[in-house]
Amino acid sequence: MSRFSIKRELTDLLIAARAAGIPLVVGSAGGAGSRTHVDWTVGIVREIAREQRLHFRLAWIYSDVPLARVHAALARDEIRDFEAGFALSAERIDDTATLVAQMGHEPIAAVLDAGADVVIAGRSCDNMAISAFAIARGADPGLAAHMGKILECGAFSAEPFGMDVMVGIVNSDHFLLEPGSPQRRASLTSVAAHTLYERENPFFQAGPGHELDLSQCTFEQVSDRRVKVAGARFKETDYWVKLDGARCAGYRSVSIAGIRCPTMFARIDQILNDVRAEAEQYFVPHPFEVSLHVYGRDGVMGRLEPKRQVSAHELGLVIDVMAADQELAHGICHHISGTLLHLSYPGQVNTSGNLAFLHSPSELDAGRAHRFSIYHLMKVASPLELFPIETEAL
Repeated sequence: MSRFSIKRELTDLLIAARAAGIPLVVGSAGGAGSRTHVDWTVGIVREIAREQRLHFRLAWIYSDVPLARVHAALARDEIRDFEAGFALSAERIDDTATLVAQMGHEPIAAVLDAGADVVIAGRSCDNMAISAFAIARGADPGLAAHMGKILECGAFSAEPFGMDVMVGIVNSDHFLLEPGSPQRRASLTSVAAHTLYERENPFFQAGPGHELDLSQCTFEQVSDRRVKVAGARFKETDYWVKLDGARCAGYRSVSIAGIRCPTMFARIDQILNDVRAEAEQYFVPHPFEVSLHVYGRDGVMGRLEPKRQVSAHELGLVIDVMAADQELAHGICHHISGTLLHLSYPGQVNTSGNLAFLHSPSELDAGRAHRFSIYHLMKVASPLELFPIETEAL
C-alpha cells in the first residue's frame, strides 16, 4: 500500500472522527493485516497524532497465527479447505512465510466496549469490521452484518457507482442506506445487486462463527436517495476462521516490450516456444518460471481467449520471470529479451530490433514474489483466541 495515501486519508479520518467523537475502525490494516502491516499503520497513526496534536485511546489487534497452532489443528482434523482446492499438509504449513486469520466482529467490539477511540485491526472479515461498532452498541447482528456487506465497497452500491462514501443507519428491524455524495443515489437495483456481490449463494453467507441468512430480505425505496433493507438473520455456528497464508515463490524480474512486425505476428507462438526452450537449456540446472503475456491477442485471458487471431498492428509482450534469487531472475529475463531482440526467423525482413522496449534498462527487478500457500478454514476455541490486543493512550 502507498504510505503517502494511507497517511493522507488517515489524517482526514482521524481529524474528523475526533472532532465528532466517533470511533474510527480500520480493518485489514496495510492491505493484508499481518503484524508488519499493523505495526506500520499504528506508526503512521502515532505520527499523525503528534503532528495534529490529537489525543485519543488507541487499540490495535494482531491476527498472525503461529504455525504450531495450525499443525495442532491439522492433527485434530480441525482444518477444512475453503477455496484453495487442495488439502492442507504439514509441508505447506512449514513453507508458509506469513499467516493470518480473518477476525470477526468480536475482537473489534471488545476494544470498542473497553473505550477505544481508534482501532487498527489486522486481517478482518470486511463486513464484520464495518458492523462491529453497530453490534457493540446493541444492533441486531444480522442487520449489521448485511449492512456491512453492502457498505464494504463504499459507493459501488450507489448510482452512478463511485469510490466514495455510503452511509448506513441501523434501526431495530431494518437499516437505511444512502450515499454521502449528493451526486449519487441508492436504488433498489444498486443495493440489491451489491448484496449478491462476491457470493456463490444468493441466500446464505458464511462468516467467522456465523451464517447470514438473506432468504427473507426485503428492499424498499423510501426516498429518491435512500433504500430500506430488512430481513437478514444471523445464525451462530461453530467458530471457524479463514486462514490466509503466503509463501515466497521466488524473485521476479519483468521486461515490457512492443512488437510491430506482421511477419513476427504470424509466427509468435512458435517463436516464443523456441525462445523459452532455448532459455531452459541455457540455464540448466537452475529451475525458473517464465510467463510470456502477449497483449493485443490474449494477454488478459491467456489460453481461455476465444479470439486468438491477431488483427492488431502491434502487440505488447510482457516477459515475467521468477527464479530462486534476484540475480538469476534478472539474468534469465535479460537473456530472453535479448534473444528475442536479435532473433532471426523465416520470412523476416528486418535483421534485428524485433522488440521496442518500454523502459531502459529493459529489465525491471520486482523483488520477492509470493503465492497463497494456505487458504483454509480452522476451528478455534473462541472468537478472541487468535487476536491479541494492545492499547495505548495518545
